[in-house]
Amino acid sequence: MNIFELTRALVDIESTTDNECEVGDFLHGHLSKLAAATDGKVDRMEVEPRRFNVLACWGQPVVTLSTHMDTVPPFLSSREDDEFIWGRGACDAKGIIAAMVMAAEKLLAGGTKNFALLFVVGEERNSAGAAVAARSPRGSRYLVNGEPTGNKLVLASKGALRLEVTAQGRMAHSAYPELGESAIEKLLDALEAMRRVPLPQDALLGPSTMNIGTIAGGRAPNVIADDARAEILVRLVGDPAPLREAFARAAGTRAQVREVLSIPAIRFRRVDGFPTTVVSFTTDVPVFGRSWGEPLLLGPGDIHLAHTAEERISKPELAVAAGMYADIVRRLQASGASEQS
Repeated sequence: MNIFELTRALVDIESTTDNECEVGDFLHGHLSKLAAATDGKVDRMEVEPRRFNVLACWGQPVVTLSTHMDTVPPFLSSREDDEFIWGRGACDAKGIIAAMVMAAEKLLAGGTKNFALLFVVGEERNSAGAAVAARSPRGSRYLVNGEPTGNKLVLASKGALRLEVTAQGRMAHSAYPELGESAIEKLLDALEAMRRVPLPQDALLGPSTMNIGTIAGGRAPNVIADDARAEILVRLVGDPAPLREAFARAAGTRAQVREVLSIPAIRFRRVDGFPTTVVSFTTDVPVFGRSWGEPLLLGPGDIHLAHTAEERISKPELAVAAGMYADIVRRLQASGASEQS
């Protein structure tokens, strides 16, 4: 299959998070054929029942190309026109998988080995696949993570601070509100105070941003609410500790603020000859840490189209990406060799 055919084949396999088994089987079979002809090895890295990462190695990997197999819902099958391939995962991240596989073919055809492909599950929810892989490194010195970056090498990516805010009240008949205590009103007051907390800025990453993603609570319109909760996600540009403290002070006694997840902002190295950008989203990279080597972030596609009904990837950009991945593997291998000498 060429890169466009492979992208469409991957998109047409439904693989929303927790349902990656079929796409994993497909990639394991596809890469096993390539490995059999090129002295490589393909393994399943078990994450949990019917969920596994796919790892293909040629020699002792100095560079690992990695991205995720899962997608967000809903499933959207592929279609194609002269300029784009459309469908769920076209740019996030099945087109990237196809580009990495094609890069492997290019490298092997030119006699280059000592690299790996690692495709993981669960990035869209909790990075479960990356967490398992981080506990089973293979000695790689560089990890090139694939996300939609417009084929630009990322210099920095924002982190994330996820919070749950809960408030408790006392039920009463809504005709007699003085007999109750509204948890919803407490929550709204706490959220309004938290929205007034100044958010940090960074010269490279820009401002932190805050999103109140969910609000729930109460039992019925004629009942004073005894429980209310909200979920908040802050895109971090620096140390989360001062923000945690400021949010807790803002909520005061009206609500409790609990940290659910904290992912740090990441800064990456430059590689000569590659255009650069900064991004606001988070990736598997903080979960990998440096277990698979120094991380870099690069991939085809527009992040603004990911997770939308209009998700698509440019065919020219996809074709260029395969060459870029092959090129960065060669450059990093040469860099690693020079650093060792």
